[in-house]
Amino acid sequence: MQPLTDQFQSSFFAHLSAIGLHVPAPRRLTGGRSNHVWRAGALVIKLYAEGGANPLFSNDPAREGAILAALSGTGMVPPLVQTGTFEGQRWLCYAHVNGSPWQEDTAHVARFLGRVHDLAAPPGLPDGVNGSAALEQQTLDILKECEDAKALAELRPLGRIPPWQQSQLIHGDPVPGNLLAHDGTLTLIDWQCPQIGDPAEDLALFLSPAMQLMYRGEPLTKSQEDIFLQAYPDPRVAGRTLALKPWFHWRMAAYCLWRAERGGARDWQAFELERAALQSIRPNSA
Repeated sequence: MQPLTDQFQSSFFAHLSAIGLHVPAPRRLTGGRSNHVWRAGALVIKLYAEGGANPLFSNDPAREGAILAALSGTGMVPPLVQTGTFEGQRWLCYAHVNGSPWQEDTAHVARFLGRVHDLAAPPGLPDGVNGSAALEQQTLDILKECEDAKALAELRPLGRIPPWQQSQLIHGDPVPGNLLAHDGTLTLIDWQCPQIGDPAEDLALFLSPAMQLMYRGEPLTKSQEDIFLQAYPDPRVAGRTLALKPWFHWRMAAYCLWRAERGGARDWQAFELERAALQSIRPNSA
């Protein structure tokens, strides 16, 4: 993500003010790894970064706007205020949710994601990766973009898990930093890569040791993982998540390797966590 000049930022917020948005003293928010985000008064403003294609997480402003509009009033997403374009870059504005990134109670997250997955999706969302064959192909595509991929490629999981036939709305990136805890409930932000697909995808991303490290500072314990899977409303999806774990760990290890080779120092630690998790269960996938 390229830094913005002070002149661009001043012009951008002057433009937002000119179209009627109240954006006093904008302050950059940390945590996002894909876009420029500020808080200004009661609003959050996201300016979508250009370029930098990501092999795992899409960055689609149209999808995010469609989701926030479609799910408005559910309390599960922040209220959409306005969208637009400035000097060729898309932006989106939503009402600030006074919460904190999720830290504890995995059962709460599991029940919340179950409700999200039951929501009707807006039209036009792409199909997600579904089943072990598709996960394998996606992982191999990521590894093609890595320089030192041979050792990880040799850890390819064995067996086959068929696609989930009951495709549902999935967030695509429900990591702790995108789950805001407030008033005894949760709100899910950063909807730039929603899909129609296998809910196990969301469960695996939340459980990912790498994503927990990046956004919460440490992986979940085995007890926290078990509580999460037991609390998810559909035991079939929880079972799929366990069955697909080798492929999910393999893919996330490939993604962390891809990021690490591009200068992400902490991504090496995340890579090691995912590789170790894969190696701990791989013998059972034969």
